[in-house]
Amino acid sequence: MTDPRLVPDHERPGSWMVRVDGTDQSYVDPYDPTYLEFDYVQRVADVIDTAFPVGQRIRAVHVGGAGMTLPRYIAHTRATSAQIVFEPDESLTAAVREVAPLPKHSGIKVRPSDGVAGVMALGDDYVDLVIVDAFVGARVPAALGEVTWFAQVRRVIGAAGVMIMNLTDQAPFHYARRVVAGIAGQFAPVVVGAEPSTLKGRRFGNLVVAAGQSVSGAALVRRAAAAYFPYRILDDLELDRWLGGARPFTADDAEASPMPLDGPTTFR
Repeated sequence: MTDPRLVPDHERPGSWMVRVDGTDQSYVDPYDPTYLEFDYVQRVADVIDTAFPVGQRIRAVHVGGAGMTLPRYIAHTRATSAQIVFEPDESLTAAVREVAPLPKHSGIKVRPSDGVAGVMALGDDYVDLVIVDAFVGARVPAALGEVTWFAQVRRVIGAAGVMIMNLTDQAPFHYARRVVAGIAGQFAPVVVGAEPSTLKGRRFGNLVVAAGQSVSGAALVRRAAAAYFPYRILDDLELDRWLGGARPFTADDAEASPMPLDGPTTFR
């Protein structure tokens, strides 16, 4: 019997939505790993593709697994890459792998650990890329938004490495600005991408944060201009103005991301 958290897409046979507590968290097409249903996942792929040329072998860590959409994308576009996925929900991982098995020799290793403990166990300069896309229901856990966690991520990323984080929030972005301020304390440059309607405060939505020496704001602006659905890039002075002197979260005052006003939803 199929796990109720896995919802088949009848318009795209063989594809699945991962739905947890009413929130669509992931979408996977095992036959075409380059098909990225969610807009924010396409934005993450833009960062990967502008920072690391297609075909280049990379070492990547994913905090949050679900359908393992982005690990499959990297394995397909950058064969022989070594990847670790930290996903504490072993039953969800088993259910996903039953209906959408990982390709043979994919280089993807899934470990039943939360991201904080998993990253802390890694050595210095261990990876080129860390992607943080982890939710408990519809909220990013508090532990993934505070400064000591970002210091650990910085430690395991090489000199030219990149961190990408998916956040959800709504104007005036009290939560997101504090998280981005914490990232900016460890990495440079830092770039934030989001839909204009989200930045203007008209809707709750995703903000994709990219940080590290290999991140190119100019390249991402060009990608944004060519995207089917428009999105904006905040960097340099515009990002500084958006941050407005926000104070990073610490381990003592960290908060989970806010719940969507309308309850569980689909983050696209």
